[in-house]
Amino acid sequence: MASNRHLGRIIALQTLYEVDFRTDAGDLSCDLDEVLGRNIARYANLMKDVKFTTDLVMGVFKNSQKLDKILQPIAPEWPLKQIARIDLVILRIGLYELNNEKDVPPKVVINEAVELAKAFGSTNSSKFINGVLGTVLANKQTIKKVKKI
Repeated sequence: MASNRHLGRIIALQTLYEVDFRTDAGDLSCDLDEVLGRNIARYANLMKDVKFTTDLVMGVFKNSQKLDKILQPIAPEWPLKQIARIDLVILRIGLYELNNEKDVPPKVVINEAVELAKAFGSTNSSKFINGVLGTVLANKQTIKKVKKI
């Protein structure tokens, strides 16, 4: 199950990154369901928990503005527009999971986000992701805000 969820997080990252990039570039033909369906189909023989991936993508996508409002004060020296797109998507996924995945321990969520950053981000991405999500976990006031998502 764990490795399947890791794959699910990779698919979620790829999907959300592509949609964010294409939407930001003004691609009016970009369709979240089409991108997600294509990415899931690519790994269909390995996927056992499509619902986890679908719920993660839809949850992050629908709540991205709320997630961004929570993230911005945690890293005030990094305006969201200055954070690498891949790092921002990983942070959104991690923050969403911290709030919504009751069966996944918070440290596992952070570790998974760090692993995504190591695989897909830049040299310092994993440290940045770990620091921001660690701050979320340590800050009780932030956790209360997260609970509202």
